[in-house]
Amino acid sequence: MRLAAALALTLLTGAANAQMTPAPTGLPDPFGPPERQWARLADGKPWGTTAGIEIGPHGEIWAIDRCGDGTCDGSQMAAVHQIDPKTGRPIRSIGQGLFAMPHGLHVDKDGNVWVTDAAVAKDKSRGEQVIKLSPEGKVLLRLGTRAESGGGPDHFNDPGDVVTAPNGDIFVADGHGTVAPDLPPDTVTRIIKFTPDGKFIKAWGSLGSGKSQFRNPHALVFDSKGRLLVADRVNGRIQVFDQDGKWLTEYRGFNHPSGLFILPDDTLYASDYNSDGQKGVYIGSARTGKLAGFVPDAEAGEGVALGPDGTLYEATPTGITRFLPKK
Repeated sequence: MRLAAALALTLLTGAANAQMTPAPTGLPDPFGPPERQWARLADGKPWGTTAGIEIGPHGEIWAIDRCGDGTCDGSQMAAVHQIDPKTGRPIRSIGQGLFAMPHGLHVDKDGNVWVTDAAVAKDKSRGEQVIKLSPEGKVLLRLGTRAESGGGPDHFNDPGDVVTAPNGDIFVADGHGTVAPDLPPDTVTRIIKFTPDGKFIKAWGSLGSGKSQFRNPHALVFDSKGRLLVADRVNGRIQVFDQDGKWLTEYRGFNHPSGLFILPDDTLYASDYNSDGQKGVYIGSARTGKLAGFVPDAEAGEGVALGPDGTLYEATPTGITRFLPKK
């Protein structure tokens, strides 16, 4: 119930804030119409709810499926799949029985798959961890204390996303559920930094709307300069930090970003899942924050990725949507 209430508040708060931001006009849309529910599970059944899609170092497409449903609580189904770009069917499937609510997805430079678990299972067997998996599904590392919510160096409060820096340091966006304006000021919401082997280094951030404060830090990427970009979803901005947590700048042109994907030239894709009348994928520069394109999508999702062939993918509440580039 805590997670469901948090998600509802995310939608309500995001939609209310988005009314103050006009929809982008005059920006090109470089993609064709959406192909809904493009991916299917191995048995042909529809994909479940998902918030995560990523591209691996060799162009692999990885995506989360919440066990054919909106949750993996109690399920032994695989939760993460490598998808064939031609058929939309899984090439391999991993993460069976590991997650309650798989949320954030990251594929590192070695092809390992990282997943955040943003809830606690009813039987307390899983949840509130970040888990690193080999491409074959072997558990390589766990961060956090299983099925226990909290703060400090050893607990998470619904981790939303994870990303690794070029040197292997691990960064986690913590506090997916902390979105309501009336939450107490000590509610855990922050960015956490770990060593490559999972030792706590530091954390920064608090609940609020000022510099280095967050309301639902939802996605993380690094730009070509090694700056950390944080999708501060409910606050309607992307905050930019150095790797020691120093605030550098913020961008508000991407509206209420849920998902982030970045190219080597710092072209940034941000999916807006929350904003009434402005949902879609915003395309711009991570260097300047200036927009260059917009893909309107009334059924936009929380995750976004661009394949090596220029195909755009969204992870949505109803599955994976594909957009082919216009010829």
